[in-house]
Amino acid sequence: MKSWFTAAEIAGLGLPDIPESERGVRKMAGRDAWPSREREASGGGREYPLSALPTAARAAYVARHLQALDVPVEVVRAAASEPEAELAAPAALDQRDGRLAILAAVEDFAASAGIGRKRADTLFCAAYEAGAVEVAAWVRAAVRSVTPRTLARWRAAQAAGATHRLAVDKGAARRGKGVLEVANAGDVKVFCLALLSRNPLFTADHVRDLVGGQFGPTLEVRGKVLPLPPLRTFQEALKGWKTTHKVELTALTNPDAFKNRYRLSGRGAMAHVQAPNQLWMIDASPVDMLCLDGRHNVYVAIDIFTRRIIAYVTKTPRAEGVSLLMRRAILAWGVPEEVKTDNGADFVAHATRRLFAAIGIRRVTAEAFSPEQKGHVERAIGTFQRGFVRLLPGFIGHSVADRKVIEARKSFAARLGEDPREALCVELSAAELQRYADAWIASKYDHRPHEGLGGVTPFQAAAASTAPIRTVEERALDMLLAPVAGQHGLRTATKSGIRIDGFHYLAPQVLPETQVMVRMDPADMGRAFLFDPAGITYLGEAICPELAGIDPKLAVEAAKAEQARIIAERTASVRKEARRLTKGPRLIDLALRHTARQAGTLVDFPKAREAHTTPALEAAAEAATPRSAPAPRLSDETRALRARLAAEAAPEGAQVRPLHATETPKQRWNRAQALERRLAAGEALAPEETTWLLGYAQGPEYKGFKLTFGDSHDVAPRQAPVEAG
Repeated sequence: MKSWFTAAEIAGLGLPDIPESERGVRKMAGRDAWPSREREASGGGREYPLSALPTAARAAYVARHLQALDVPVEVVRAAASEPEAELAAPAALDQRDGRLAILAAVEDFAASAGIGRKRADTLFCAAYEAGAVEVAAWVRAAVRSVTPRTLARWRAAQAAGATHRLAVDKGAARRGKGVLEVANAGDVKVFCLALLSRNPLFTADHVRDLVGGQFGPTLEVRGKVLPLPPLRTFQEALKGWKTTHKVELTALTNPDAFKNRYRLSGRGAMAHVQAPNQLWMIDASPVDMLCLDGRHNVYVAIDIFTRRIIAYVTKTPRAEGVSLLMRRAILAWGVPEEVKTDNGADFVAHATRRLFAAIGIRRVTAEAFSPEQKGHVERAIGTFQRGFVRLLPGFIGHSVADRKVIEARKSFAARLGEDPREALCVELSAAELQRYADAWIASKYDHRPHEGLGGVTPFQAAAASTAPIRTVEERALDMLLAPVAGQHGLRTATKSGIRIDGFHYLAPQVLPETQVMVRMDPADMGRAFLFDPAGITYLGEAICPELAGIDPKLAVEAAKAEQARIIAERTASVRKEARRLTKGPRLIDLALRHTARQAGTLVDFPKAREAHTTPALEAAAEAATPRSAPAPRLSDETRALRARLAAEAAPEGAQVRPLHATETPKQRWNRAQALERRLAAGEALAPEETTWLLGYAQGPEYKGFKLTFGDSHDVAPRQAPVEAG
């Protein structure tokens, strides 16, 4: 508000008690001795202060330029600290704040005009009633008229610290008591709200017809029967209900919108995250723009502790995009402890799970259809779309409505037959989009204060952390990220090599029928890297001669030679042991020796026995018993004669060896078995019996019978002691 004026400016204001000509103002200033000063602006002359004008003129000018736009901060704090303020309705609080704004405007008016409070109240009220006071629209809506007595009452309540008495809800007495609110004990209101939840597009006319069909042409209101209210009553009631029951109706009609806008989410759910890389969240979304080769998707990763983000642009959402995003983030930030994703096919793919397991990252999956469980990355993507993508050529908007607005920049005639890329000014390639995204994140996003960090920027949060960063070798990470062949990369080696996409890759270090996991070299399709099925142990490279530009014949010969060398190296010790077994004891002897040792440790407890017989068994036993003829009875004289003749026939002291008839092979075997049984029983053999048994046991006949019939006693023939004499 201006405080110094020239005589011409004062005359032009049209203030009360002030001449309307410049000459008249100068005469009045000279007569009343107004203070003045030289005018510094071009043209020179004298100018006079506002305080020199008469009271009525000052009041009129101040009222005309007064701006009571808001309630002073200290007044708001004092009013809000009163306990009764918590119980006031929103409409009542608007009344209170409007009246406090009026009081502040009056104080400003009195100070600017340099007049007393009583005079200021009178002049201000007159100007306010005439609409000459410029106040905020919400203040004019809350306070339509004011008098000096009203101002005095408001001022007294404020001075007493009872501003809650200014919070007057004029509609409180009538609220909730309308005809449709209480009709039929509230059943009409419930029915109307149910209709709105069933179809939010129902108009008041639809609802009135349906209420009439449900309750009839009359309604019961406080014990009275009244006709169905007019359409205007339904319009007002529905308008109010849609406001007062907005949250409930949204929950019934649009659960997703209710979840996004109204469902309680709280704060501090990530208070357990105390260091960078403790928890990441990743997600993907279509970019709200078109590139030269069509629409792309963006993968975004956010570090919860620092709120840093990294973006990766890809044509289609695939597991490969997740892997490349993780590569960018790991090389820039380090290895995370935990990554949270949704249930998208690209995030639960076998390749993604294998990558996380290989690096040692815990994977946490949010529940299906619960984006609020990873709200940090959802908001980060929203910031990326709104703060960055809108600046790019080819922006198509986030919704159909946005796109229609963009397309409407040109008339229908101008768009007719035009390529959509021309209509939307498509200029960027995917590589340019990635480059711009990286630059925007590094220069804008990372250096913007973040509310979740208490006003600190993501860059500052990361720089202030002293937590160690786990790093990995870039080449090793690239090896883990190398694309795998189909069927999750699993192949079984054959004698022809490893078949991948119709080509055979030679890997002599992997023997046939060995299962391996194959990763392809992105820079050379003729080379593949082989790992064990778990992807942990590196087995070597496989080369495809056709794709690697190598002579197939020479490659096969070299592979055969290498395979022969590997097999010879791996079987050398086995061959040596096999030769030793050929010269040593027979395998059957080793086996029988082992089983005999085991059998010797077992004892069979005696069991009760009973004889079993049948007539047939008795007859057979009788037939099998040998019968001998009865010996003839000799006289004593005959026996004495035979003894004397035998003594005379034998020379004294002669050694007689009994002669044996020629034995058959089976008899010799039985004889050897009998001798071995005697040895096993601890009986001493005659020297000639021992000599014969040792010689017979070394011959092929004995060995053949032993292989055929076995050995009832696992005791080798031993040198029997020679009997004396």
